[in-house]
Amino acid sequence: MYNDEDLAAAVRDGVLSQEAVDAFQAYMVQGRPLPVVDEEHFRLVSGFNDIFVVIACLLLLAALGWLGSRVHDGAGPLLVAATAWGLAEFFTRQRRLALPSIVLLLAFVGGLVGMTVAVLRPLDSVSLPLAGLLGGLGAWLHWRRFRVPITVAAGAAAVAGTLLAMLFLRSTLAREWYAPITFVAGTAVFALAMAWDTADPQRKTRRADVAFWLHLLAAPLLVHPIFTSLQMFSREATLVQAAAALLIYALLGLLSLAIDRRALMVSALAYLLYAFTALLKNLGMVSLSFAFTALCIGAALLLLSAFWHTCRSRVVSVLPAPWQERLPPLH
Repeated sequence: MYNDEDLAAAVRDGVLSQEAVDAFQAYMVQGRPLPVVDEEHFRLVSGFNDIFVVIACLLLLAALGWLGSRVHDGAGPLLVAATAWGLAEFFTRQRRLALPSIVLLLAFVGGLVGMTVAVLRPLDSVSLPLAGLLGGLGAWLHWRRFRVPITVAAGAAAVAGTLLAMLFLRSTLAREWYAPITFVAGTAVFALAMAWDTADPQRKTRRADVAFWLHLLAAPLLVHPIFTSLQMFSREATLVQAAAALLIYALLGLLSLAIDRRALMVSALAYLLYAFTALLKNLGMVSLSFAFTALCIGAALLLLSAFWHTCRSRVVSVLPAPWQERLPPLH
């Protein structure tokens, strides 16, 4: 299995000419119902061997973490982080297995954070910020060495999670403003994701994969505060709340079409289902409320998927020209 970065490396090493690569890519695009950029590719599993390796890695890391913790609370996470880095030298750097690389990266960053919290537990005032700082630093070092696309999102999650936790644990006022603060954090991560996205609008390099994981991180941070502000979970859903949820979902859909990413729509889907299911229950359709809601929303999403490129063309065409130039092309 290979990707566009492998082809670029082949051109760099003189194995293939750029003309041959361009011709091959043009040939592969022929007959596709949608442009390549609209398919939102990302590497996860290249074969069953990925799953086999992940299971073995998880067993090994879990055993080492448990044994190390019997010696000292911080020794287990440290041993997990060190082993994860060592395994990445082979399975990530040499074998380039996608799913094991993701698992080992998460184990490495999680081990560093867990070790810091365990060692500095008596110093609660500094353990949390240092854990986040060390997790972010570890993610940066891992990125410099292995270039796993999810690494940037893992580092952003460590930093954002630490800052949010510090605010909410130490400030009553911050807890009262939970939704706006979380929304601001999501906006920052979304801006970072767009920076990576706009650096590769054709989505042919690792930058697009990095942006994909950042969008997955940003989506719940943006969506949850928005729908929480509707207070759907604190009272019975009303027609006004259901209409507001539908309007918000439609706006998120337009944004998703414009940037050609689906993470926002997926993150908001559960809230939309809940709002309309609760509304139908209040109207007396208790037994069929979820089924009817899922039928309507599922059919609408399938239609959108089938005509994604057509809908996206209409949305992007009304945007200012400078914006269009930085977004994925329509063809």
